[in-house]
Amino acid sequence: MLHHASLGVSDIERSAAFYDAALAALGYVRVWDDIRPGEADQAIGYGLPGGGDKLAIKHRPDGQRPPGSGFHLAFAAPSRQAVDGFHAAAIAHGGRDNGAPGLRPHYGEHYYAAFVIDPDGHALEAVINSPE
Repeated sequence: MLHHASLGVSDIERSAAFYDAALAALGYVRVWDDIRPGEADQAIGYGLPGGGDKLAIKHRPDGQRPPGSGFHLAFAAPSRQAVDGFHAAAIAHGGRDNGAPGLRPHYGEHYYAAFVIDPDGHALEAVINSPE
């Protein structure tokens, strides 16, 4: 249903370091960037190698706030190890823990996920919902 999502970030370099590391653990990479230090409207797009962007981060230093309670983005993970790697990389690059990696049986028998908050307050999840 969705083509892509965009998030406003207050510091493009800090957010790039966070998303480069956290999304790499899931197999996602920068598919484009428009980085011009000191200029307005900088952005970076992430997706699968060789594909288009599914997520963009856009520099918005004007104090834009993340969506409120109940909103989060969930990224598909290829394995439970990738979920673990996402969580560890996110924490190591300025994210905050919002739910350690593990099974979430209340969402499904094989639902394995981790939850973090990015440096700007966006709620993120990495999930795989299949037996391993």
